[in-house]
Amino acid sequence: MTNLYETQRAMRQARKIAIQRGVIAVLDVGTSKVACFVLKFDGVKPRELEDSVGSMVGQADFRIIGVSTIKSRGVKFGDIDIIRETERAIRTAVQAAQKMAGVRVDHIIACFSGGRPRSYGLSGSSVTQNGMVDTRDIANVLGSCEVPQYGSNRDALHAHPVNFSLDNKNGLLDPSGQIGKNLSVDMHLLTVDSSSIEAILHCVKRCDLELAGIASSAYVSAISSLVEDEQEIGAACVDMGGGTTGVSVFLKKHMVYGDFVKMGGDHITSDISHGLQIPINLAERIKNLNGGVLATGMDDRESIQIGGDTGDWEHDKRSVTRSELIGIIRPRVEEILEGVRETLLSAGFEFLPSQRIVLTGGASQIPGLDQLAAKILGQQVRMGRPLRVRGLPQAASAPGFSAVVGLALFAAYPQDEWWDFELTNKNYAERSIKRMTKWLRENW
Repeated sequence: MTNLYETQRAMRQARKIAIQRGVIAVLDVGTSKVACFVLKFDGVKPRELEDSVGSMVGQADFRIIGVSTIKSRGVKFGDIDIIRETERAIRTAVQAAQKMAGVRVDHIIACFSGGRPRSYGLSGSSVTQNGMVDTRDIANVLGSCEVPQYGSNRDALHAHPVNFSLDNKNGLLDPSGQIGKNLSVDMHLLTVDSSSIEAILHCVKRCDLELAGIASSAYVSAISSLVEDEQEIGAACVDMGGGTTGVSVFLKKHMVYGDFVKMGGDHITSDISHGLQIPINLAERIKNLNGGVLATGMDDRESIQIGGDTGDWEHDKRSVTRSELIGIIRPRVEEILEGVRETLLSAGFEFLPSQRIVLTGGASQIPGLDQLAAKILGQQVRMGRPLRVRGLPQAASAPGFSAVVGLALFAAYPQDEWWDFELTNKNYAERSIKRMTKWLRENW
């Protein structure tokens, strides 16, 4: 944990230097594609208060000047499986984005969707030193949080303070400058497999780049897809990617739970390929052009050609109806949504003030998915796409780019995390903690 704390601090410093220089790249290493954006910063806004704590500190205006997307290689279920192939894909994507931007990039911020994320709710308390809360007091209370025993082969990826309490005042986002004696904090800790982070670090280093930050795809997708009201009163973002489906729950503008379902759009494509006995590339094309999950009377009469190039006339002239295609797609989509529902139940989602669910990601674009999700997950379901970014090309505004757009917002408007403070009393005691459901009940 101590090594990760220092590594995260070093990456934050590298990101600050890169932003001051004016250029940084963000990279989404997904199962189906690798997307890279080059960001140009027009200037960093100074903090109004050096000791301020909030959801958007160190803000910077930016615009996108370079974009590239290529087919992912060497990534399976959101984790790097073949390092050489992934390294080649990352290098190609970054070079293409640099060429479009006309600048060289030295620092990059990456996100990934694997790593088997797990969420923990932590709490800590301390006494203020001078009766007025300052940065030192905030560092002390964060350091007093007891870290659970999450395993030697896992690392903390995100550690957000989501709620401060001072004496009888609760629900404080920024206690700086407040008068009081007893300060307490609730934190959300997200851990992932160490091997997932190490693989990303290795690939980036092999591409002659310096990693200036790393994030969970589920987290950054929610940043770009959820509107401010949804982040405030409570909402879940379901990022349906190629190999995994990430789930993140937001409340009071902070992520309070993160998890994933080990299924995505590639599984739907594989089902079509096996069911119709056609190549994966053709199955992907048919899914994108003719896919759906809700059958109508017209679908029985709509014929889809699924021929090939085998030379066998009977085989190459085959066709299926759209209703048969829907019959292959729908069971897998239902399985994914059932997994999402179980994840939300374990997160205590039903106790939030609002149960809004936002679907995003490339696999969410299947026609009728939002209606089917409303039946399985609840009535408050909508489709989401990237928001609030200048210079975003039309081609990169689809739901499949929510993660990389969110990563750009993560770079420019970072939320405070544990490693942003100089902890004076690091408490790494190992103990079990209460389930996230109970944590949500007690604190929200």
